[in-house]
Amino acid sequence: MVVTPVQMSSHSAPRRLLSWYLAVRLTVVCLFLGGTILYQLQQGSWASSPAARYLTYLTLFAVFQTIFSGFVLKQIKRYRGFINAQISWDLLFVVSILYLTGGVESLYSFLFILVIIASSVFCPRPQLLVVASAASILYGSLLDLQYYGYLPVLPGHSISKDLQHTDVFYAVFLHLGAFFLTALLSGALAERLRRSEEAREKREIDYEELARLNQSMLTNINSGLMVINAAGRIRSFNSAASKITGYSLEEVYNRPIEAILPEFGPFDSESMVDIERGETNYFKNEKEILTLGYSASRVVDNNNESLGLLIAFQNLTEYKALEDQLKRADRLAAVGRLASGLAHEIRNPLASISGSVQLLLEDEKVNEEDRHLMNIVIKEADRLSVLLSDFLDFARPSAVQLELIDIASLVDELIALVNASGQFQDVVIEKNYSGPISMNIDPQKMYQVLWDLLINAGEAARPEGKIRIDINAAQGEIVIEDTGAGIADEDLDRLFEPFYTTKDKGTGLGLANVYANVEAHQGRIYVEPGSLGGARFIIELPEQCRINPAVSCKL
Repeated sequence: MVVTPVQMSSHSAPRRLLSWYLAVRLTVVCLFLGGTILYQLQQGSWASSPAARYLTYLTLFAVFQTIFSGFVLKQIKRYRGFINAQISWDLLFVVSILYLTGGVESLYSFLFILVIIASSVFCPRPQLLVVASAASILYGSLLDLQYYGYLPVLPGHSISKDLQHTDVFYAVFLHLGAFFLTALLSGALAERLRRSEEAREKREIDYEELARLNQSMLTNINSGLMVINAAGRIRSFNSAASKITGYSLEEVYNRPIEAILPEFGPFDSESMVDIERGETNYFKNEKEILTLGYSASRVVDNNNESLGLLIAFQNLTEYKALEDQLKRADRLAAVGRLASGLAHEIRNPLASISGSVQLLLEDEKVNEEDRHLMNIVIKEADRLSVLLSDFLDFARPSAVQLELIDIASLVDELIALVNASGQFQDVVIEKNYSGPISMNIDPQKMYQVLWDLLINAGEAARPEGKIRIDINAAQGEIVIEDTGAGIADEDLDRLFEPFYTTKDKGTGLGLANVYANVEAHQGRIYVEPGSLGGARFIIELPEQCRINPAVSCKL
């Protein structure tokens, strides 16, 4: 007889199931056969009860077989042959019990039903019918041999031989019906149980996969996520939140939310409301202040009971800086369009005024006092003309003419000019670079940019200060910082606007032109507090303008 066991998933633990099967079988054998042996011994002594002796030997043999099977089970990896051997042993063992307890008169024929039920755990329905057929054949053969007198008799063992054929036929018919009916019912129930188990395992697998997916999403999402309970203490903190705040989960777990985001403190369960959009400043350290945008939503269970608050937040610092830059660019563009129109409208009348005054000066009859006043008019007209030229350069910058030049040499030339002018005799200029450094830039425009920044830095650092210049061609950065008083917070937003100046005699076009010339290179310029105590101007040029002689910068 060959029985194919049902295919089991790795989650079914077949080894453990077979161990339980062996343990239950041993318990049933010891219970029923032990009870029978005790009953036989009550009817007589050990010597006068051969049936008790034979049943004892059979029980001991069954115990040995179960122990041996348990040892084999620990060594094997495939269970098909092992299950077939166990079911075959069970069938033969039951036949032996029936033989020792009277054959057709035995009360233990129900053990075949237990074997069939146990087999339904491991066998599909077709193979279970094979087990029922084997039980029917063994039982019918035992009764036929007993009826015809061919059944051997052990010494001291008696078995009834005077049987009526109707009794034998009735017993066979009754037991065969019970065996096959048990096989059909137990097979159907076992099949349904297996399908339910497979469906449950599938759902469990889906839940595990969903949990892994959720964990992966929480780990890799760019937004910081944290969950706080009703007491306002942090219970969850993903990797993005750790990256933004600088705290790990171990450092913030079960800490009050106000220790991380003071915006939410003091916290109480009554204040747990949904927040669609909010912003707050986060002091990451003494020098770094982040702008965080956040949203908050309540977390509830199936009974709509509040479990806490889910807070999602992002670092908006760079976006805010870009937004400010775009706003500044919009303002400059508007001012530039107005400046271009006004400059053309003013330049023509100004030229007429200057020319007319020069003609009046040619008249010899003009007295010295009037001549002095006319010279003032011409001088101021020329100054206004220069101012208009600067204004037009800002409003309508010319296209860049890119060349591969040594930026270090250009800066050295500017430093030499500043030192030669004598304006900043006691100001030390520190160079944190070594040349030559090649970059693709417009030399005229970059010359003007660096000159204006160097003059501003010298004016801020004097009378006895320091200017530091850094050049990083690989990253396209040029940095100029000083030891001056720095730039007030209220002046930062309007720093590059035309005609906005904090100097007594400034025109407010220097930094505006710096901004326009850097923007013409498709770069950006910004200012921040410097390590020397003053302002730190940083010019960032695009990749195509950085050090790479083989590539031309096309803008």
